[in-house]
Amino acid sequence: DYNTQERGLSKNTRAAYEADLRSFIRFLEGRGIVSVNDVSRQHIVDFLMDEKNRLQRKKCDARRQKQGMSTTSLSRSLVSIRVFFRYLQQESLLKRSNVTDSMDSPKLWKLLPHILTYKEVDRLLAAPLEEKKSGLRDKAMLETLYGTGLRVSELAGLTLDDIHFDAGYVRCTGKGRKERVIPFGETARQHIQRYLDEQRPALAAQDQTTRHVFLTRRGKPFTRKGIWKLIKKYKAMARIDKNVTPHTLRHSFASHLLANGAPLRVIQEMLGHADIATTQIYTHVDQSRLKSVHEQFHPRA
Repeated sequence: DYNTQERGLSKNTRAAYEADLRSFIRFLEGRGIVSVNDVSRQHIVDFLMDEKNRLQRKKCDARRQKQGMSTTSLSRSLVSIRVFFRYLQQESLLKRSNVTDSMDSPKLWKLLPHILTYKEVDRLLAAPLEEKKSGLRDKAMLETLYGTGLRVSELAGLTLDDIHFDAGYVRCTGKGRKERVIPFGETARQHIQRYLDEQRPALAAQDQTTRHVFLTRRGKPFTRKGIWKLIKKYKAMARIDKNVTPHTLRHSFASHLLANGAPLRVIQEMLGHADIATTQIYTHVDQSRLKSVHEQFHPRA
């Protein structure tokens, strides 16, 4: 309730925090700790080390992916524990000082996001064939992801009331229940409109009360996993060797905006980042921009 009502965290973030805390509780029980007041700083450090070893044993496609996964997961685990102890402190449930106050988050290895080239985006968006069953829907979904930079959960939750064709924007509710407005281009508008006119009525026949934009063949709203599978399918059809996920299109959306001169603050607003430091990672991805700055300003360029 605290995370939902007071902190306004999304359903996915709450689920991640819950999983982290359940793992932490199991670890403590294994050490014979049954009260939060008996938890020491060393217990938390030992738990994080156990988690690190467990994550590193998991099989991944590439070594960099494995290390990146473990560091980000460790950092979130510590955040989950710190938020929990902060709550206990606010509710006067701790008999002593908060042991997490002096703990810094693990230093993250900043992995640059994978992005698609313009040609790869073109191939991916061209993969769904409009004459095929659900082709219009799938093309509209891909065009919306790339055209707006929505998170996959935001795309899944998009409703008919969120799309404003006359003004040319979509409205979505992101992390922390924060609403934002994102413009979408003419290409995305055309594909969404065609899907709504020609394909969605048949998909919504089983439940005409649903307001979700993108529906499965059973007339149900898409899940995050369903969208992920769809993108994997078209990634293979487009013969793209990179690992492509819904977030890859979000990364590509931001990187391509930056490469074409969009201000970082505007990109931050469209992505819904609370802190511009999160958006700044895209400045390291745009190699052409870095090269032009180097050539312009370095005396030996």
